[in-house]
Amino acid sequence: MEWTAETVRRKQKELLFPNVSTYYQDALVVDSAKGMFVRDVDGREYLDFFAGILTVSVGHCHPRVTQAAIEQQKKLVHVSTLYSTVPQVQLAKKLVHVSTLYSTVPQVQLAEKLVQIGPMKPAKAFFSNSGTEANDTAVTLAKEATGRTELVVLRHNYGGRGTLALSTMGVKQYRPRVQSEISGIRFAHAPYCYRCDLDLKYPDCGVACAKDLKPLIETTTHGEIAAFMAETIMGVGGFIVPPKEYFQIALPIVKAAGGLFIADEVQTAWGRTGGKWWGIEQFGVEPDILTSAKGMANGQPIGLTLARSEIAEHARFAQISTFGGSPVSMAASLATIGVIEEEKLLFNSQMMGQALREGLEGFKERFPGIGDVRGMGLMQAIELVKDRGTKEPDPQAASRLLEATRNRGLLVGKGGTYGNALRIAPPMVVTRGQVDDALRILGEALAEALRR
Repeated sequence: MEWTAETVRRKQKELLFPNVSTYYQDALVVDSAKGMFVRDVDGREYLDFFAGILTVSVGHCHPRVTQAAIEQQKKLVHVSTLYSTVPQVQLAKKLVHVSTLYSTVPQVQLAEKLVQIGPMKPAKAFFSNSGTEANDTAVTLAKEATGRTELVVLRHNYGGRGTLALSTMGVKQYRPRVQSEISGIRFAHAPYCYRCDLDLKYPDCGVACAKDLKPLIETTTHGEIAAFMAETIMGVGGFIVPPKEYFQIALPIVKAAGGLFIADEVQTAWGRTGGKWWGIEQFGVEPDILTSAKGMANGQPIGLTLARSEIAEHARFAQISTFGGSPVSMAASLATIGVIEEEKLLFNSQMMGQALREGLEGFKERFPGIGDVRGMGLMQAIELVKDRGTKEPDPQAASRLLEATRNRGLLVGKGGTYGNALRIAPPMVVTRGQVDDALRILGEALAEALRR
């Protein structure tokens, strides 16, 4: 059989669940990728400005990361992994808790590196396979550490695809119509300034959405909570960036209610926001527990839950993760972090993000259909509306724009609670020339997609 694009599309409809969704009217069938570029089965090349949903952090098939994974694959691929109650590894200078049925060098090496660069110290690490699992682990740990069960999350939140994640889901299109939800979850107002629930204007509002956490906790919980879990920047919700003082106001309220702060850094970590390893560092606060995945291993399956040591000590419940702490993923992650350091990608994300943002702001001046431009570093978005006055979402325009960019050889993402946000997040190795190319293509696509 000849595997043409049409054959693959037909076979996918025939063989896979219908919710294995794809972008575009005719799904893009990817064959290979290198650096900043993706190639389809027909041989056409595309400039990638979505990075596999912010997962390919240092470029597709980066030689150093690829070689590290290959070398580890040759040496040791898998050991049965049991996270238990007794630490098996205690590093003398770094408090790192990694407990396995069999210990491996890559897992300890990665844990040590993460404690060194982590936003809270001392800390301990737990490895799993995805952001969903990392968040599950974080919430379970918070409940064990506090002895409480109630959880506060944000509207427009996205946390993955497990039962907990679906119960905390604030992006409506990802909520199944029928599901058994976990009890004890409360949804706070999101710091979504463009669409403020309270109909206020920043900064005159005094960040009222953060202050509203106090009456929310007092009136909808038992007054004491296990945790407040929030994405540093709401990713699937449309790259919603909180005001700079949001977390500084919110955290004392959470702490007064006995809760821990879980920073969901599945999308925002590893320099993506520019200048710093972790997105939460941009807001001047420290989390109690942090989760990450995606760009951590440049495409290899991985999940991280990092917690303050005194909190991590409450992880005395038996846990099995068959593929958690995979030697191959550990090796790939170590190599990815090494590339970020050596190629100075934290700085590059800051500089290229600034250039990208300036271009997008220019588009807002040209196109009335752009209601908002927002983001941080190489995590930028534009929100499309039918009218700037009413802010009525225009998801059809977003779909047209997605097709128009693809037709011109540029890959970007779509998202937002209303399906009207374009998400732009290239690998962090992007150059100024590639940013300029992407902006040129995007400008042409906007002119086509927003034509009335």
